[in-house]
Amino acid sequence: MIARSARAFGLGGIAMALIATSIPAVAQDNDETRIRKLEAEVRALQRKVFPGGDGRYFEPQITAPAATANPAQPAVTSTTAVTDILARLDALEMQLQRLTAQYEVGTNAMRLLEERVEALEAANAPAPEPTPAPATSGTTTTPEPEPAAKPDPARVAAVQAITKPATGDAGDDEYSYGFRLWDAGFFPEAQQQLTLFVEQHPNHSRVSYGRNLLGRAYLDDGKPTEAAPWFLRNYQADKNGARAGDSLLFLAEAMIALKDTGRACIALSEFGETYPALATGRLSGQYATARSKVTCN
Repeated sequence: MIARSARAFGLGGIAMALIATSIPAVAQDNDETRIRKLEAEVRALQRKVFPGGDGRYFEPQITAPAATANPAQPAVTSTTAVTDILARLDALEMQLQRLTAQYEVGTNAMRLLEERVEALEAANAPAPEPTPAPATSGTTTTPEPEPAAKPDPARVAAVQAITKPATGDAGDDEYSYGFRLWDAGFFPEAQQQLTLFVEQHPNHSRVSYGRNLLGRAYLDDGKPTEAAPWFLRNYQADKNGARAGDSLLFLAEAMIALKDTGRACIALSEFGETYPALATGRLSGQYATARSKVTCN
């Protein structure tokens, strides 16, 4: 509303300035009345922008020129009077612009303050209490956890029937027990046992066998994703290890199972180049079978 009033006052002032240059002197009384009314409106707007303000916030009022002492003086247009009217109109417009800007700044600051207060109130609002679950038959019951699956007694007995060697070489005994579990088809138990072996005996002479057999225990259990890291680890840890070549070929088989032809071909190519004796000897059949399952460039 203040902005509209300012625009209206500005347009009115310009119109009054144009009219004042062409009207006869007898119309100056009407202009004087309108200017005094406009000045009163400015003072009212000042009090709205600065409620309770003292004289320091108000510019001195612009007073009208003293009335002539001789009423019989001819009514002619005075250049000085017109100039004075224009100056007063310019001053009024500047006051209106300044007051309007101050009013808008104050309004915007108040809006921002209200938004911050609302945000603080929302942040400090207590969380709603949870709605209690409906009772059943007048009582509240806690659901019982589902019972864990019980192991098959026959399987437990079969695993217990596999004895663990006791040769005095703890590392060799752990590996041999894992091998017996894998050979009997108890793959999850073999995975657990062989993991124990490679973690507790990383420098044992059979560690290359253990890592390779651990990968096979996962691969034979239908878990090529878990098997591949063990094959790769065994090959990279010691390429001259007893089962490093085997692990590289089994890595190719794991990649074939995962339908990753690119990596399977890389493993097969490296196996053929790095272990030519195995490729044409002990592992020749396994190597040929693996190559027949993929088409490599």
